[in-house]
Formats: sequence, C-alpha cells, structure tokens
Amino acid sequence: MAGRPLIGVSTYLEAGAGWGMWELEAALLPAGYPRLVQRAGGLAAMLPPDAPEHAAATVARIDGLVIAGGPDVEPHRYGAERDPRTGPPAPARDAWELALIDAALAAGVPLLGVCRGMQLLNVALGGTLVQHLDGHAEVPGVFGRHAVKPVPGTSYADVVPEESSVPTFHHQAVDRLGTDLVPSAYADDGTVEAVELPGPSWVMGVQWHPEMGDDLRVMRALVEATRGR
Repeated sequence: MAGRPLIGVSTYLEAGAGWGMWELEAALLPAGYPRLVQRAGGLAAMLPPDAPEHAAATVARIDGLVIAGGPDVEPHRYGAERDPRTGPPAPARDAWELALIDAALAAGVPLLGVCRGMQLLNVALGGTLVQHLDGHAEVPGVFGRHAVKPVPGTSYADVVPEESSVPTFHHQAVDRLGTDLVPSAYADDGTVEAVELPGPSWVMGVQWHPEMGDDLRVMRALVEATRGR
C-alpha cells in the first residue's frame, strides 16, 4: 500500500448539537480519535450511522476500521434484561456498528474496538457484557487512569509488552467472551481490558481510551496491519 492508509472511525449521531446560531442533529466524534489516527500515520474518515446494508460497501472503501466509544449497547443484543444502571439506547448506532464489524471480519479489514467498540465486538461474536461495574468511572466526565497488564504470548503483548497506565472511563465490561476471542490484557481487579481474535486478520479491542493519551502503539499496530494486507 502506498501513502497513508484510510482509517474509518464510527461516530455518534446526536440530536440538538449546537454551534453558533445552529442547533441541529449532528454526526459527532471527539477530536482525539482522528488526531490519534493521524499521529499514527493514517488518514481519518468519519463513518456516521447509516443503513446496515451499506456496511459492506463502506468497509470496501477503507483500509482499517475503528469502532469508537460511546453509549451502552442495548442488552437485548446479547440476550439480557436491562439493568437500571444501563444508559439510554442507541439502536441505529448499534445496528450500523454491528454491521460494520461483521463486514470488516468478513473482508479481513483490520479492526480496532475502543471501549464500547470492544464491547460491541464481543457482542457481535456472541459474547455478553457486565452491565455495571464500579471503580472504572468514578468522576462523571473525567477520565481516570489505571494499570493494565498484558497477557504474555498475545498480539497485544507484542505491541505493549509491559504493564502500562491507561486513560479509562467506563461502567460496563466483557463478561462471557465471544466465539474465538481471547483476553489479552487485564486490570488489577480482573476486568478484561483487551481482547483479540487470532487468525489472519488483525482484530483487537481495548477497554480504555487511547485517544485520550499519548501512547500511539495500539493505533500504530492497526495502521501497520493495513499495510500488510
């Protein structure tokens, strides 16, 4: 592949976003995501929610895919009743991002899931989620940090071989792993902090928010994986 690979990043779709005199529905993405892609050597493209049947054509136009963080996955997607602490649903985004994940896996397009994105990857492969856990989002609107330990022998450990402190904010996590997913990092309390899908394609999910920190290694690994296709 010549030049910088095109990395698609899924987005929010929010009503009532305001700028200047305008208040309109808007496709939104925290600027940390495209900046991280750019700093890691890629070009960033926003992928707002669309009809799921357009996912395969969308994935065919990009070199790599990032499923960004965001709202809680609807519990019915993994066969669970809603916990009172689960946040408001985002059905259009769930449907679109699940279709993007399926298309990327089918096409062998390198895929990185971030926070919600890791959880949705797990759901797409038949896994379930813990709907609430304490200690990973203690101050509303403020990213904390905690240690993450890699699992030796995993692709994540090849990228980040040492224990590291990562920016984090979440209240849900992986419970039962999806088909063929393996855990590749843990928090001190045993929470699964990274997963990967062994095979010919590069597929990884991280529970934390690399776009809120200075460590480029995971995103660089995604970018490099696109060059190897």
